[in-house]
Amino acid sequence: MAVNSKIEWTEATWNPVTGCSKISQGCKNCYAERLAKRLHAMGNPRYKNGFNVTLHRDLVSLPLKWKKPRMIFVNSMSDLFHEEIPFEFIKAVFNTMVNADHHIFQVLTKRNKRMIELAPMLPWPNNIWMGVTVENQAVINRIHDLRQTPAKIKFISAEPLLSDLPDFPCKGVDWVIAGGESGPGARPMHPDWARSLRDQCQDAGVPFFFKQWGGFNKKAAGRILDGQTWNQLPNRYNEISLF
Repeated sequence: MAVNSKIEWTEATWNPVTGCSKISQGCKNCYAERLAKRLHAMGNPRYKNGFNVTLHRDLVSLPLKWKKPRMIFVNSMSDLFHEEIPFEFIKAVFNTMVNADHHIFQVLTKRNKRMIELAPMLPWPNNIWMGVTVENQAVINRIHDLRQTPAKIKFISAEPLLSDLPDFPCKGVDWVIAGGESGPGARPMHPDWARSLRDQCQDAGVPFFFKQWGGFNKKAAGRILDGQTWNQLPNRYNEISLF
């Protein structure tokens, strides 16, 4: 439930919650749902409920046991602001992140309305980064809600990138990750969509991270964009990082 991660923009994952439900086009081919079903079939006790939202209270304090500082993606198998997760549980997760201040925590959500509703009641130290997924123009409003949070680092995950984002609102954003969809039934990403997003970020001085082209075999497709690897991190990363 908490392992070294192969996700290019983080180092580890921590899943005090598993399971989710679909709310937008980016969820159609959810990798977490596929993995949860596989783990359920294998008899993994953490996935006895399949992909239904399940709280793992025994894992809430786990990062406190990790002595080596890490960059940690929170709930890679769920969404911390899912409506079925009680506020008290969310608060407990945030309290762990506050106390484990030798780590950086990356929280990513598609549920921007609940995020902005709860944000004033949650602590926001420097080591908690907040992000929203923006897969197409239809959900661009998630960025406007993200800006209203007190998070010191605000980031966008444009993955899977399903359309061009020609008027991307970069102001108030610290980091943009982009990538194509991967796995069975992956919807193709036009190269110009990624280029446009990169160019807008460069013009605005926003660090850009290109994660992958995607497709059925994402390893074969790689992650080189116009002859280079884009691994930029937030400009303030070195100021707040403890490692």
